[in-house]
Amino acid sequence: MILKINGVAIKDPFSFSVDIMDLDSEDATRNAQGDLIRDRIAVKRKLFCQWPPLKDSEISTLLQAVKNPFFTVEYPDPMEGERVTKTFYVSNRTVPMYCYDSAKGIYLWESLSMNFIER
Repeated sequence: MILKINGVAIKDPFSFSVDIMDLDSEDATRNAQGDLIRDRIAVKRKLFCQWPPLKDSEISTLLQAVKNPFFTVEYPDPMEGERVTKTFYVSNRTVPMYCYDSAKGIYLWESLSMNFIER
């Protein structure tokens, strides 16, 4: 299990990566010598996730888990060296259709991808 959303284990993504981002104050600038003058105000995470083809019920479960403006995600954090839980929001959710199985009457969705950005 790679991820838990709001305490619930979800289907493992086939691709998962973590960005560690520095956020500077609006006063960050360069001086006359070209040196950066910065005021780092926070270090945040961005999680990139992509899933294999999913059935309607599987993709719905994932999308419903992130429908609220903010939610918790438990994940392995490379900087902390352990699993952590942080509050995130989701950016765009890309959901290309893979195919329709007329024999079973179901859709398969290809490679759902979405990014979780720390609050």
